[in-house]
Amino acid sequence: MKFLKKFFRMIGPGVITGAADDDPSGIATYSQTGAQFGYGQLWTALFMLPLQTAIQESCARIGAVNGHGLTWVIKKHFNNKILFFVVALLLIANIINIGADIGAMAAAANLIIPLNFNIFMLLFTVLTLMLEIFVGYKKYARFLKWLCLSLLSYPLTLIIVNAPWLVIMKATFVPHIELTFQFLFIIIGVLGTTISPYLFFWQAAQEVEEEKINHIPKINGKYKITPKYMRNLRIDNFIGMLISEIATWSIIVVAATVLHENGITDIKTSADAAKALEPLVHTFSHAGYLAKVIFSIGIIGLGLIAVPVLAGSSAYVFGEALNWKVGLNKKFNKARGFYSVIILSTLTGLFINFIGVDPIKLLVYAAVINGIVAVPLIFIIALIGRNESIMGKYKNGLLSNIFVWLTFVCMAVAVIGMLFFLKT
Repeated sequence: MKFLKKFFRMIGPGVITGAADDDPSGIATYSQTGAQFGYGQLWTALFMLPLQTAIQESCARIGAVNGHGLTWVIKKHFNNKILFFVVALLLIANIINIGADIGAMAAAANLIIPLNFNIFMLLFTVLTLMLEIFVGYKKYARFLKWLCLSLLSYPLTLIIVNAPWLVIMKATFVPHIELTFQFLFIIIGVLGTTISPYLFFWQAAQEVEEEKINHIPKINGKYKITPKYMRNLRIDNFIGMLISEIATWSIIVVAATVLHENGITDIKTSADAAKALEPLVHTFSHAGYLAKVIFSIGIIGLGLIAVPVLAGSSAYVFGEALNWKVGLNKKFNKARGFYSVIILSTLTGLFINFIGVDPIKLLVYAAVINGIVAVPLIFIIALIGRNESIMGKYKNGLLSNIFVWLTFVCMAVAVIGMLFFLKT
């Protein structure tokens, strides 16, 4: 019991960020991957783990060492024109993702409780705003940690379905490539969904929030980071990214086993995937309904993490760029601009669902925007992470540098490929 309490206290921004990465729009992408190509792209979950871990750990250390979010550090050491270009694009992409996630949560809830879709959207919007604005950071962070248990929904769903485990293990460790438009485009989508710019800003900012609530002392304006603190940060980050990829892997396996094997190859939303499971799972009585419910609960739980993370990352980026007071640890009247961005981003995302715009098409544009923003951001993060004058003794080591630069190359190639495919 003592170990569990100690472990729960240690985990924080890394695990929350990892959970937010599997948001409802991400679940839709992973479900489509499994439905369309079976186990053919299962290896991508293993491939992305070191890349995702390296870039998120670098962002976390930048925030922890400097005592400021990523935007503040970039603004201090790089060209402001680049920063404001990134801020504008990130805000647009985040709002689109918020809208898609709110809609997906409502659709998933509607599969369990036959209540009006619009009522669910309004309820989820109000709930996330009330919690993010009026609950203190310490309590809110604890709430988000518990919501991370939603990630267990997808490994649990695996228990219900009959999966060919030898085939799955081979597909996990042996890459399979098809040189076709559809195959490569989905891989690009998976990579872009997993390594998203909003997560860079969120995790860096949350490390600063953690330092404040834990009353870490300052020396020369910077928080005094101990080796133990940094070790815990790395463990928290790795656990978060590992759990995130286990969930991703599980979603692809479920979709491949149940949907692809039964001829269902086109999934538009995460709720579509959940709905399609019910009539196709026959392991035991009522297994299909149970699989649908568990899958839907995961969508709702992870959406309740992702929406505030998306809105919060926009507020941190925008606020730090304009020198506002920022932080979920502050009361509303002490950071009006910061909370106004959260409110406007969330409500604008909600509004998208009422104007008849196809959220799937919007998500394609959001993926393109995220990809474009990610490439220069990762380049800058790599430069900051290796800079001893900025990072001191906690600058990136050789292994971190290799994987951060590899992430940069992979994202650059992915964006070039995405733009090429969109033109054709």
